[in-house]
Amino acid sequence: MHGLLLTVPVIGMPVEQFLLLVITALAGGAFGAAIGALPAFVFTGFVVFLGEGIGILQRELATNVPAVEPGQLAAGITGVIGFGAITGPHIAFAGGVAASAYAGKKYPEMEPAGWDYHFGKNILYAFGTKPDILAVGAVFGVIGVVINQLSANLLVVSGTPVTDSIALTVVLSALVARVAFGYPLVGSPNGSGYLDMSPFENEEPHPQADGGPEEHAGRLATEPWLPQQYKWLNVAVIGIVGGLLGGYIWIQTGSIFMGYAISAMSLLFLQLGVENFPVTHHITLIGAVGAVVVDPVAGSVVALLAA
Repeated sequence: MHGLLLTVPVIGMPVEQFLLLVITALAGGAFGAAIGALPAFVFTGFVVFLGEGIGILQRELATNVPAVEPGQLAAGITGVIGFGAITGPHIAFAGGVAASAYAGKKYPEMEPAGWDYHFGKNILYAFGTKPDILAVGAVFGVIGVVINQLSANLLVVSGTPVTDSIALTVVLSALVARVAFGYPLVGSPNGSGYLDMSPFENEEPHPQADGGPEEHAGRLATEPWLPQQYKWLNVAVIGIVGGLLGGYIWIQTGSIFMGYAISAMSLLFLQLGVENFPVTHHITLIGAVGAVVVDPVAGSVVALLAA
């Protein structure tokens, strides 16, 4: 009975451990707001790369290092830090996203020159030490912890998670931020549908750009976040390339997250303004997972093609 009282209901985590996670997530979310959402995710890539690199080395030396359990060090870096309360995307990146959404409404004057979209979409922007913005990041860091822990415990079938709880948390946290700061939950398309990019291609202005709210001034009717990566053929090609690379990395190293980490680190170039730079972390990760599923059944060559 005493043990049950010290466990957080539904989340299934000891109270002290949960409080430790929540307090750290406050700092992690604020950190994401301070340095910006995309830079925070780049940090995720570097930390996971370090953790997975150590994990690969450890597996190679396992017979010579019997005192260390296989994967123990890597789990500590990848899981506790990379995907944990410090640089976990559901905490640091989500905190930075929420900070941008808040600033887009509260501080439109902070919008940098040359930014063509709504300021609330600027995930490259670092908010430094502005207390209220950092507080927003901190709050959403905690929201990320709670959603992730709940989904990780509730969305399980026969002991197996039915989804990536961190990725799900990033999406749900963004939706919460939209509602919390006065944005429409999804919004209305200005083309023939949500997948119609012709207003962007034709450089059509936002319907309220002239004489409407200041936040619409100078904006296009449709704003794809990655103008270099929205056409079906282009996305399909980079999907094949990234999937093959992610699958091959797993086949050779046994690390599901190494390809993901490299993709996340590569976004440093996007942050630095390299034009047409692709975003591939969601591709290389799924490629590795596909290879994991197919390899035991059909072998590595088919697994690579399946990736």
